[in-house]
Amino acid sequence: MQAHEERIAHLTRAVEDLSDVVAAQARAIEVLERRVAMLMQRAAEAELDAGGTVPLADQRPPHW
Repeated sequence: MQAHEERIAHLTRAVEDLSDVVAAQARAIEVLERRVAMLMQRAAEAELDAGGTVPLADQRPPHW
């Protein structure tokens, strides 16, 4: 019985650790998505200022 309780305690800790990692990754992804959006906006503005006809922000990447 004690072995099962120890195993459960270790598994619980592992799940909590993994949850922390996932939460940190989610925050990092949100930051990166905002940065990509900002860069796309800047590129679209630069394209428009250079006389381009279709801003890059209005185009979907080929993998979408």
